[in-house]
Amino acid sequence: MTDPIIFYTNPMSRGQIARWMLEEVGAPYKQTILAYDTSMKDEDYLAINPMGKVPAIVHEGNVVTECAAICAYLADVFPGAKLGPWPSEKADYYRWLFFAAGPVEAAVTNRAAGFRADSGKSRMMGYGTFEDTMGALEKALSGRPFICGGRFTAADVYVGAQVDWGLTFGTIPSRPAFQEYAIRVRARPAYKKQKEIDNALIAEMQAAGR
Repeated sequence: MTDPIIFYTNPMSRGQIARWMLEEVGAPYKQTILAYDTSMKDEDYLAINPMGKVPAIVHEGNVVTECAAICAYLADVFPGAKLGPWPSEKADYYRWLFFAAGPVEAAVTNRAAGFRADSGKSRMMGYGTFEDTMGALEKALSGRPFICGGRFTAADVYVGAQVDWGLTFGTIPSRPAFQEYAIRVRARPAYKKQKEIDNALIAEMQAAGR
């Protein structure tokens, strides 16, 4: 029996995405909860992720960071979960996984932080404008159940998390294509289990004043 995956996270972080994917593949894992201003910056953890951020996983001695990479990696190394792309799905799978990790992530976080490029400088931004990015994402999610078509894949964990969080916190516009997609991904048993685990951890941390 192989050792469980070591999963470094904080329940109030993007670690929720990695946990969702871990639950989707059904791989055994051992969690290590880190605090933002202390243990995430300890030398032991910086040796794993020099960015001092979560999530990170260690699987068979290999370190993987970045949520989109974790999703793709777990789909690859646990093919029995059937969350990797079929040959006909690869173009959409990689295109929209990286689109969500690049333009969507940057556009949403910049806007939430109050940063907006001058109109003449939008060409310098990898995402162009927030409006263009949301329009492209809406088009990608319109007329099909999931990002690659009719089948849920690991790309939907990452894209779905972006849409889920965006709708929850108001950082992306509430549009029918986003709302309908969110309903579908939120119905996943692994999504529900992840939320149950992380919400319980958040409640424990808040009760302890952390």
